[in-house]
Amino acid sequence: MSLDDESARALADLADRTDASQSEVVRRAVTFYATNFDAADGAADARLDAYHRMLSTGEHVLLDVDFLHCFLDYVEGAAGDPDPDFLDAVDRVAAYHAREYGERFATLGDLLHWLDFCGFLAVRDADGPTYHVVFPTASVKWFMLRFVERSARDLPFDIEVEGGVSKAIITTVDA
Repeated sequence: MSLDDESARALADLADRTDASQSEVVRRAVTFYATNFDAADGAADARLDAYHRMLSTGEHVLLDVDFLHCFLDYVEGAAGDPDPDFLDAVDRVAAYHAREYGERFATLGDLLHWLDFCGFLAVRDADGPTYHVVFPTASVKWFMLRFVERSARDLPFDIEVEGGVSKAIITTVDA
């Protein structure tokens, strides 16, 4: 094995910094490279590419999940009923997404897996057109179920929701 000067300096530096032999550093480096080949080779994970596109356009932001819970708890209020102005705003956002989703998603699974990707819920496929959906909290559940029901309006099917405490079963129903 031969190394150019820059690689030889890097190898010597890593050996010094890790207190390992150069052979051990090379073994670790080859194993790491093999494990992370796609990312190192420029063919990064499709999910990372999608996150990057969402964030770089400014259409989406990273939000600490505790902030989301604070927002939802605040708008829900002590009485447990969300502020009507907030509900109107959520419904406007859902209506916008309904137009977008009508052109983008062909199945309920496509929509739910997208929302899973976005981190709002976890979805598990069941038999046929049925999906088991788990929400991190009850406040996220009511919020996301409202959003799903309204944003799915332009899809080529109807949906039926059977809610539990922190879960829901969502099924495609022929329109």
